[in-house]
Amino acid sequence: MNGTAPTAVRQVVMNITGMTCAACAARIEKVIGKLDGVEQIDVNLALHRATLQIVPARITLRSIEDKVRQLGYTAEEHNPGMADRSGADPFEIRRTGAVLLLSFLFMVPFLWAMADHHAWSASIPVPELLVNPWFQLALATPVQFIIGLPFYIRAFHAVKNGGANMDVLIVMGTSAAYFYSHYLMFHPSSTAGHAAGGAHHTPLYFDASVMIMTIVWFGKWLEALSKRRTLHSLRQLHELRPEMAQVIRGSRELRVPFEEVASGELLVVRPGEKIAVDGVVTEGYASVNESMISGEGLPVDKRPGDRVISGTWNQNGVLKVKATEVGHQTTLAKMIRLMEEAQSSKAPIQRMADNISGIFVPIIIAIAAATFAAWYFVVEPGVTGGALEKAIAVLLIACPCALGLATPTSILVGSGRAAQLGILFKEGKHLEELPRTDVILLDKTGTITIGKPHLFDVMAAGRRDRASLLRTVAAAEQHSEHPLAKAIVEAALSEGSGALELPASERFESSAGRGISAVVEGSAVLAGTRKWLQEQGVAPIPPSGRIERWEQEGCNVIYAAIDGEWAGAIALSDRIKPASRKAIQQFKAMGAEVMMVTGDHHHTARSIAKQAGIRHVYAEMLPEHKAALVQELKSQGKHVAMIGDGINDAPALAAANVGAAIAKGTDIAKAAADVVLLRGDLNGMVRAIGISRRTMQIIRQNLLFSLMYNALAIPFAVSGYLAPWVACTAMAFSSVTVICNALRLQKA
Repeated sequence: MNGTAPTAVRQVVMNITGMTCAACAARIEKVIGKLDGVEQIDVNLALHRATLQIVPARITLRSIEDKVRQLGYTAEEHNPGMADRSGADPFEIRRTGAVLLLSFLFMVPFLWAMADHHAWSASIPVPELLVNPWFQLALATPVQFIIGLPFYIRAFHAVKNGGANMDVLIVMGTSAAYFYSHYLMFHPSSTAGHAAGGAHHTPLYFDASVMIMTIVWFGKWLEALSKRRTLHSLRQLHELRPEMAQVIRGSRELRVPFEEVASGELLVVRPGEKIAVDGVVTEGYASVNESMISGEGLPVDKRPGDRVISGTWNQNGVLKVKATEVGHQTTLAKMIRLMEEAQSSKAPIQRMADNISGIFVPIIIAIAAATFAAWYFVVEPGVTGGALEKAIAVLLIACPCALGLATPTSILVGSGRAAQLGILFKEGKHLEELPRTDVILLDKTGTITIGKPHLFDVMAAGRRDRASLLRTVAAAEQHSEHPLAKAIVEAALSEGSGALELPASERFESSAGRGISAVVEGSAVLAGTRKWLQEQGVAPIPPSGRIERWEQEGCNVIYAAIDGEWAGAIALSDRIKPASRKAIQQFKAMGAEVMMVTGDHHHTARSIAKQAGIRHVYAEMLPEHKAALVQELKSQGKHVAMIGDGINDAPALAAANVGAAIAKGTDIAKAAADVVLLRGDLNGMVRAIGISRRTMQIIRQNLLFSLMYNALAIPFAVSGYLAPWVACTAMAFSSVTVICNALRLQKA
């Protein structure tokens, strides 16, 4: 470096059209990746999308698009924020279906003409016209050069740029069949010895050319249908966004597109409508269905002061909502963006498939050439047609489509299914990382526990009773912002079904981390730590076995004095989330070692750990200590997952092999994490591990199937046991099989 400021790198996502197999994706990565200014590129065949890290100062999007066009494909920048809900056809299903139908109509006469080739169909009359060479030429020509034109164009660009892909194999196979048949029409003597007599027509291969083209289009159509199904979860998220929102501007209520709503504006949401923004209810009462976002099946009651989330559905009542996050900043938009990024990213295991695909096509062409030579010169000397059939079968059976789709399609469906369950993977690689986890570190507050203190017990001293002590201390605490103070006030207001009312307090003073003082109904009230009360002149607090038990159970104890005399104590504790203990048991059943790491003191940590069923506890840990613990475990060869929700967890989340953040936690924690658990409990992590393990299992099955398919099919094609049309059909269905296997993840 020359001492200048570091060059800014920008991430760009581009839609790529025209890719047909893994060799296409590998070729784009190889050529575009060499351009000056392109730091990294990952091409996702399943999504027809490329993710690039570029230096805008050295390269422009236009130059990248032009280079992709030179390779025979088209590229344009992807807009992750816009859903296409108008029936768009990203995989060109309708066009592919129309071409398939036209090609099939041209193929029907050839199928009819083949009737007299088989004993079971020999009784079907075949018109002489159908076996006329000129008629077959007239049918095959538009299929070969009009319907098959896209294959020729892409094959030309691939060869021009020094590569070879599926289109090259298809063009070589069909062109060989077509042009050899054309040659035989004018040189019928060349077929001598090919057929064992009996045939009164020159044996031609126009039918093979037409059938191969038709089957390839059929495979592309099936593949497009299957790919569209893999995007089902993402489409569901897009469909949650309302197109319009009702906004109050001045004295008028206007209906505007949701993109035009500004932060701070007031929205009206009526029964049956979706909420377009994240915001706060300012007026009204309603039940809101948040199941798609939070996973909670029951509607949540909303009242003034409650937060609402974009994409949720107002079931009854009218709400007025003040927008706090709009457009691409809403929870729903962030979910869509995270899911798209995860589905576009490439898992490390896919690199192996890409490397194989990059050299696969040239190897197959060499095998096909060797097959032709072996049959023409050795097995059936001089029989061109027979040798050509075997070579064409090799070209068509070995297309690496299935190999290229094995990994990205599985990640696409797996991350989509995870999103349906409230789990967002930021990148596909984390689906591969998570199953390796053997140590799970859990933050305490907000992760294992609810994260909000509640009243545990009250002990009044002297002649005071429980209710009067709680009422007096709550009145003194009502001006404090401390979570413990708020818990006391909330408990006092709710006790006795709201029968208690808090009196006013005067001369409120707070000593951070120690306690508060105030005057309530003419009495001086002190509430805080034992040490602080003694510093204020309160007589030593007598020993109490009850208070000792509270402390042993991890409670926060607030000591109170009224008019300088010891008045009693209030115990507050954080409760374990209902799902935590079961989730921790499931982590252990999965073979993971579970540890708690918290900044709380040892008494509280051990108490919560005991309730949760955790043996290993690290207490009084600062953020840097948590990160250091992660690094220490990793240095021991452990694969560490960290789950947390607070700012103090962010360093450890970033340091872990996989960091998971509770969605209700801080934005910093979510930014540092690799996985976001929207439903706010540890069950989400259990599901995440389960889905990631299932996804990796499916990926391995798909890769094994793809490699085994070619390993077994190529020898059959070389030995002449596969007709070209059978080989082409098997090739098409191998890709569909891989996709259908991946779709099983939708039920994970």
